[in-house]
Formats: sequence, C-alpha cells, structure tokens
Amino acid sequence: MTETVPLNNEEIKLLYQMLCIPSYSHREQELAEFLRGEIERRGMRSWIDGAGNPVAELGQGKRTIIFLGHIDTVAGDIPVRFEGGKLYGRGAVDAKGPMAAYLSAATRLLAKGKRIDKRIVIIGAVEEEAATSKGARQVVKDYRPDYCVIGEPSGWSAITLGYKGRLLAKYTLRRSMTHTASAESSACEQAVRFWNYISSYAASFNENKKIFDSFQPSIRSINTTGDGNIEEVVMRLGFRLPLGFDSNEFIADLQLRKGNASLEFSGAEVAYRADKSNPLVRAFLQAIRARGGAPKFKVKTGTSDMNVVGPVWQCPILAYGPGDSGLDHTPNEHIEISEYLASIDVLEMVMESL
Repeated sequence: MTETVPLNNEEIKLLYQMLCIPSYSHREQELAEFLRGEIERRGMRSWIDGAGNPVAELGQGKRTIIFLGHIDTVAGDIPVRFEGGKLYGRGAVDAKGPMAAYLSAATRLLAKGKRIDKRIVIIGAVEEEAATSKGARQVVKDYRPDYCVIGEPSGWSAITLGYKGRLLAKYTLRRSMTHTASAESSACEQAVRFWNYISSYAASFNENKKIFDSFQPSIRSINTTGDGNIEEVVMRLGFRLPLGFDSNEFIADLQLRKGNASLEFSGAEVAYRADKSNPLVRAFLQAIRARGGAPKFKVKTGTSDMNVVGPVWQCPILAYGPGDSGLDHTPNEHIEISEYLASIDVLEMVMESL
C-alpha cells in the first residue's frame, strides 16, 4: 500500500524530488539545474561545469576531498512512491541515493557553523550510464584531489574498493542470401559460431578463478534483417574484464576470428582495485563502527567512474553509498529509508574527520 512520503524530513524530501525528475543519460539538464538551486539554497558554492555536471563546494584548506556521484540513470520509468519504509523510483539506488546522501551530509556539516578546514567538492556526473563517462572525464581534467569517494551503492555499512573493466563490441555481418537447404552457413549461424568461440574462451580463461578475477562476456542484443537479397546480423557484445587483462591481445584475436564480419569496439575501461590502507578507508571504517555497523569490503563485477578517475589520480579512493546494488537497473529499484539516513550519518562523520 502506497504511503505518504515524509516530506517534513529535508533529507528524504531531497531524494524524493530528485527521483521525480527523470534524468536518463544525455538528458540530465533539468536535474542538474534543480540541484544547482538546492546547493545554493543550502549555503554552498554551486555551478554547472563544462560537461553539465552540477557541482557543490564548501570549506577551504590545503586538502581536497571529492565526492563523485552521478545523476544520470538507465531508461525505464518507475513510479515514485513510498511503501513500507522504502522509496521507489528510477535512480533510488543507482545513483541518486548516494548523491542525495552526500549533499545531505554536507548540509549537516554546514549547519554546525564550524570552520571547515578542507575543500569538499560534491559532483553529480553526467553520462555515467551511457558508457561515455562524459562527466567523469571532465572532472579528471579539472581536479587533483587528495581523496575521492565514488557515489555508488555499497550498503551503508560497506565500502567498495574495486570494479572490473569493460569492453563493448559491435559485430556486423552482411552477405548475400542463400537457400536454407544450402550447405553454406547463414549469417546467423556464423554469428553464433563467433559467440560460441567467445564462450569457450571465457570457460578456459575462468577455470578455477573467482568472479572478480574472471572474464565475463554477454550478448546485449542480436538483430537480423533481410530483404530477399541481402541478410544482415548485428550483435552487440559486452565484456567484463579482470585486473591485468590484455584487451589489445583479445581484440586482435577476435579480429582473426570474425571472418567476413566487421567489428567495432568502444567503452573500454581498465579494471581498478584500490588500496585499503589509507586515511580515507580508516575514516569510513571508524564512522561505520561509530554508527553501530560491522564494516566490510566489497569488489564489484560492474564498472563505475572509479575506472576513469582512479588510474589518473592515484589517490586514496573508494565507493560508498546507501542501497542494494542488486537492485541497479531493475524495475523494482528502491532504497530503504533507514539505510539512506544511516549513510548520511556515516558521511557526516567522514567529512568532519578527514
């Protein structure tokens, strides 16, 4: 049963308002403008940068801490509603929940009226879900922080230290039609053989490996067309890559196996795993314990903007945010309000202690 959203709580209201503004990749401007206004209202410096990222800044000092969230979502409308202590909506977990938690924690910090002796920068990156990471690529040029926190769901009592890499491929084969009784392979059959080779490669590569160390291929879409003279098959593939994986060698191998098809590659990101022995990690562990949690570390099989900024900045980095990442991109996406509020407590302590 749908319940009334507790909008008397400013922290819940912020997330609710963000969820009510659709912000699919490449269409983030309305949410960016809303956040710019909210940031200014809360007493922080605010602007929208050259990539379209809304930016909040507070404090001054030699140290710079960046909280890099993202405000775009995958497609798919989910009616925004409050049920059983859960707030439903596209982006509730991935990743408007973390972004709203960052801004709420910073608001609490400002409300204390104390001098903030560090520069805290909160950024809502655009196009993270589009595999272009336009927002993060702008940010990586504009800053050189001492610490970075990536806004992705980890659960309020856990931190994420690593993400697998990614490679996307488009396989296209056009050829003259043949009779189905012919001994010659159709375009579809050739595409299937190509995929079967990749599956066999993965099975061999992954033997005795854990999932974070494995190579994970997937078929994202496959379409066939024909006009009676020409048949065409277009297959879009995705590859999740482990640390140290040689993408160039893999691409060269696929080029040898493609036959008469064409192959186009995009979305390449290397896997990245951060160190856990640094002041940033210790600050989160202490804050989670102070909030009554038992902290744990995670690594993810997906990618995030950590893959973009981590290799360049080489500073202490982790991903943190409320929500169950198993709900990412699903039609049931929602966040537990109690978890969202707990994460704000943790973030407030981290911002104050670093």
